[in-house]
Amino acid sequence: MSTTLAAIGLGSNLGDRLGYLQLASRGFQQTEGVRFVAQSPVYETPPLGYTDQPAFLNMVLLLETSLDANALLSRCAELEDQAQRKRLFRNGPRTLDVDILFLGDEIRQHDPILPHPRLHERRFALQPLCDIAPDWVHPLLDQSVCELLQTCPDDSMLCLVAQHLPEAAGYDTGLSHC
Repeated sequence: MSTTLAAIGLGSNLGDRLGYLQLASRGFQQTEGVRFVAQSPVYETPPLGYTDQPAFLNMVLLLETSLDANALLSRCAELEDQAQRKRLFRNGPRTLDVDILFLGDEIRQHDPILPHPRLHERRFALQPLCDIAPDWVHPLLDQSVCELLQTCPDDSMLCLVAQHLPEAAGYDTGLSHC
C-alpha cells in the first residue's frame, strides 16, 4: 500500500494544553495506516483573529500515512472530539485544534482544502514545520516552508516551550515560562 507524508498542525489554549497535544500525538500513533515520523518543538503563541483568549501551545507532527485526505480529516475530527472541543465561534478558544497542513503535494479545493489555505500566513504553523521539514515545498506557492516563514505577514512572537512533547502527562518537561 502506498503512503504519503502528512504534516499535521496541533494547537491548544484551554485546560491541560500540553495534555491535549499529547492526546493527539498518541492518537495518531495508535491509528492504523499511520506511522509517526517526527514532531516539532512545542511553542507558545499568541492567538490570532479573536485575541481575547489565552495563549496557544502549537506544534506539528509529520506522519507517513496510507489514509486518504477524507479519512485523515475524519481522524483529526475524532481526536478533537476526544478532547471535547466546543466550536462556539470562529477562531475561538479550544481544547484541541488538529489541522492537515500538507498531504504530500496534494492540492484540493474542497474539504479538506489542501494545502491548508492559510498556512503561509501563520507563523505558529510555519515555524514548527520549518523545524522538522524545512525543505517541504508548498505545491501552490512553489516556496519551501522556511522561505514562507521568512516572508510571513504574521510577526507574532513565538516562545519555545519544549524541544519535544513528553510521552506522559506529569513528566518534567523542563517547560520554559514565556
